[in-house]
Amino acid sequence: MPTNARPMATAHPIDALAETATACAERLQMADSVLLASHIDADGLTSAAIASRALERAEIPFETVFFNQLDADELDSVAASDHETVLFTDFGSGQLDCIVDHEQAGDFTPIIADHHQPADADTEYHLNPLLVGINGASELSGAGASYVLARALARTHEQDTDNRDLAALAVVGAVGDMQAGVDGLTGANTQIVDEGIDVGVIEASTDLTLYGKQTRPLPKLLEYASDARIPGISNNAAGAVEFLSGLDLDLKRNGEWRCWVDLSVDERQTLCSALVQRAVKSGVPASRVDDLVGTSYQLPHEEPGTELRDVSEFSTLLNATARYERADVGLAVCLGDRESGLDRARQLLRNHRQNLSEGLQWVKTEGVTTEANLQWFDAESEIRETIVGIVAGMAVGAPGVRRDMPIVAFAEKSDTEIKVSGRANHALTRTGLDLSVVMREASRAVDGDGGGHDVAAGATIPVGTQQSFIAHADEIVGTQLGKKE
Repeated sequence: MPTNARPMATAHPIDALAETATACAERLQMADSVLLASHIDADGLTSAAIASRALERAEIPFETVFFNQLDADELDSVAASDHETVLFTDFGSGQLDCIVDHEQAGDFTPIIADHHQPADADTEYHLNPLLVGINGASELSGAGASYVLARALARTHEQDTDNRDLAALAVVGAVGDMQAGVDGLTGANTQIVDEGIDVGVIEASTDLTLYGKQTRPLPKLLEYASDARIPGISNNAAGAVEFLSGLDLDLKRNGEWRCWVDLSVDERQTLCSALVQRAVKSGVPASRVDDLVGTSYQLPHEEPGTELRDVSEFSTLLNATARYERADVGLAVCLGDRESGLDRARQLLRNHRQNLSEGLQWVKTEGVTTEANLQWFDAESEIRETIVGIVAGMAVGAPGVRRDMPIVAFAEKSDTEIKVSGRANHALTRTGLDLSVVMREASRAVDGDGGGHDVAAGATIPVGTQQSFIAHADEIVGTQLGKKE
């Protein structure tokens, strides 16, 4: 260990999207200019980067804008732009009804490359895996949809590249969208991985699954390994150091702890074996022990020992940019800025980690309120609305926060609006939970709007409607899961 890993072939190849992708590409070729509008998370940033690089190579003039959430006001601003053609990436499907209203009014021609649940409307240029039986929450991300479009643009325009090099960004987006399990990406995503491997921009290997293998010193790598939760090591700085010091390995250089990436294959094998033995001895369930080793993705063109080398760390870096109104920084890093853009992204990442830590501590201290079918908390202004969903996901499993219930989080968005984020797990979605429906229906019941995926979704609602929203959401969840109050 590590060993090279090749993903299994997908049951739903992205070829199923080829016809629609070609139609979208041909329509883009006809445009005098394009407004590229995208979401702000890691998947949205990589989606925009893939699309912008593809448009540039196809010699199509474009302008890029980012939105945290695509609502009526943002769509009005899109309609007021000078562009007759608008390309929406990593959102748009959930707002399709509103977008079609603008299309019918002659405001713009929409082209959508998204993976979220579509609203009840239809438009000609709509590229979404869900429309061809591919799961948009686990098998193809927004960046994956943008990649399919980029490949189609290369086919419909004479250029030197086929855009397969953009597979690296598509994999970063998919991992950032939490689509990779211990065994790596699945479904249509595997075809993108294969293409990235073929052109040398992606490496897949079997390795330790802990986050931070490129940048965290070994004690911090183990201390912060929250998914593994090994007693005496996880969340225990002294315990992690004691464990490492007891190994017959030279894990320091010039008095400083080395990182996982600095170790030889033999050293990694020794450390991993010892870690597994410690986990088993400590009573960690076999399923969690097995999860210590899995599929890992690296970008071989990036500098070893940096956040950009490891796909998971790259995606976290991106999440730390646009969530703090610096989408331009994340986009610049995606497009190759390894100087001022990367420096600024790293500063934002340090701030992001601090905010997440403080937000999680706030939830642990204040606790959550449990209803019949869901649990929730209202952070008001204590947690930034752009990260409250991440904090909610991190809080699941903490003392007092149940794993067998979806969690809903509120945070102030403005003087008149509240951001809502919902998170669940795949065990719940397999029994009927669909948070995209919960968010859309409960928010619209209080004059808001929302959508997303079955396992993670969001909404915006008017200030003061939180209790009414929870009542509606709790009832919908109960109905989906076949429960009674």
